[in-house]
Amino acid sequence: MKIYEELKARGLIAQVTGEEEIRELLNSGKATFYIGFDPTADSLHVGHFMALCLMKRLQMAGNRPIALVGGGTGYIGDPSGRTDMRNLMTPETIQHNCDCFKKQMSKFIDFSEGKALMLNNADWLLKLNYVDLLREVGACFSVNNMLRAECYKQRMEKGLSFLEFNYMIMQSYDFYHMYQTVGCNLQCGGDDQWSNMLGGTELIRRKLGKDAYAMTITLLLTSEGKKMGKTQAGAVWLDPEKTSPYDFYQYWRNIGDADVLKCLRMLTFLPLEQIDEMDKWEGAQLNQAKEILAFELTKLVHSEEEAQKAQDAARALFSQGGDRSNMPSAALSAGDLTDGQISVVDLMVKGGLAPSKGEARRLIQQGGVEIDGAKVTDTAAQISAQALEGEGVTVKKGKKTFLKVTLA
Repeated sequence: MKIYEELKARGLIAQVTGEEEIRELLNSGKATFYIGFDPTADSLHVGHFMALCLMKRLQMAGNRPIALVGGGTGYIGDPSGRTDMRNLMTPETIQHNCDCFKKQMSKFIDFSEGKALMLNNADWLLKLNYVDLLREVGACFSVNNMLRAECYKQRMEKGLSFLEFNYMIMQSYDFYHMYQTVGCNLQCGGDDQWSNMLGGTELIRRKLGKDAYAMTITLLLTSEGKKMGKTQAGAVWLDPEKTSPYDFYQYWRNIGDADVLKCLRMLTFLPLEQIDEMDKWEGAQLNQAKEILAFELTKLVHSEEEAQKAQDAARALFSQGGDRSNMPSAALSAGDLTDGQISVVDLMVKGGLAPSKGEARRLIQQGGVEIDGAKVTDTAAQISAQALEGEGVTVKKGKKTFLKVTLA
């Protein structure tokens, strides 16, 4: 199966402009394509995962990826999918986030020997003269068409700043610039970016003529990536300092039954024939499919060794007398104790199981906390220093979150 047909079989394509041209371009390995990443944090998260996996797949088929970091557009912020304006970041924060992205992307994309590029649109956007931009690019955009774009519609009711209104022009200019300078002939993104991406296609057509338009084609991913990685605690990060390999594994291990096969197709590199066989699985076999999904994705992001540790720890937690050596852990110091003991409330906050004492008390009152298998019912309960020595205690929050707490 060639790469374009595989993308369709895996459910990765939502809309395209010129399917036959795209099929030929990708299957022949002649695409130089880009995906943009705005540096809104110092780590990529699961929401970026689909894009990174797509870049890896297309590169493996002989195409050349461009990872475009939005050091310039980050000064504005994409209004797509937003009900309010993004907080503006300092240039220092934007640069720091860009540097962190490159390190993480290198796990997915081979940047050696020109096989891929990492570009920062600050290198050209920040040099633009505003009046020149208005004359060269602004004349190619219809305000009426821009206001009808899906990315602006929901913001119109609450107010869309002129700053954000320029985002489409900036993103379109990115494609126009890279088309001319590095031969970028394909852009990819979530379907919430359709209007912005069409703007780039139209700009190239109007500025460079119909001959250029044949190679200016837009591949669009589904927006499943936008739905991924969202929990009550926030995003699931690819940085192990923000989301541990164990927690990353557990996120995928606990995914809904209805989503496991879809995620296996979209995100793993397992053969489709193997995944299609799993379509027949039911009941307990679905848990096995979830383990396979969690292991494969943790291996991809954190290494096979970390994936094995996470899987062993997860299995041990649900077996009697299981090995706790790979369980997530927290070590308290003597200074964390008062008169040789610590309250369960304080222990949960210091161990990162609750963001505040109030939240810890609420969890206890709702019956959601256990210590070494015994439910905690008293918000004033204390744990002694003696109990924390050696192997320590195992704290369980809810049904699936475990933490081993020891005394250093």
